[in-house]
Amino acid sequence: MKSNGLLFRSWFYFRTGWSTYFAFILAATNTLTVTYFLAIDNYPSLKLVFPSFETYIISCFSVGIPLLIFTGYMHYKRSKAYKAEADITFESNPHLKRIYRNTEYNLKMQEQILDLLLNMNKDDLTDEQITKKTESQKIIKKYIDDTTEERLKE
Repeated sequence: MKSNGLLFRSWFYFRTGWSTYFAFILAATNTLTVTYFLAIDNYPSLKLVFPSFETYIISCFSVGIPLLIFTGYMHYKRSKAYKAEADITFESNPHLKRIYRNTEYNLKMQEQILDLLLNMNKDDLTDEQITKKTESQKIIKKYIDDTTEERLKE
């Protein structure tokens, strides 16, 4: 591996470690500390609800964790935002495009190979084997037909 590649890989791992783990822990700790000592600690009515910092943390975690899990679920499963992110990742990553194109071409070759095998061995195959191979061929053909040429050109 080139030293330039190692530098950029290290930079990528650093950013991932920072943004996914370190910054998350620091932000959560900072938010809990600031909101408690600047907001709750100065208001007697809120101090009755959260008499100590530990009570506040337990309350935040018991409400916040399920709420954040639900929000994450909604983001991935029910929101159009994740689809847009995935589309952008696919559009901007040449490796993913290449894998997609290779998969499409491999399917076309598989279809041709199945056709060739069926034609060459028709006399030696049982009706059940011919049916299975024909069904496989139909599935591959349908998948290929569902993929538009414009998608391959992206």
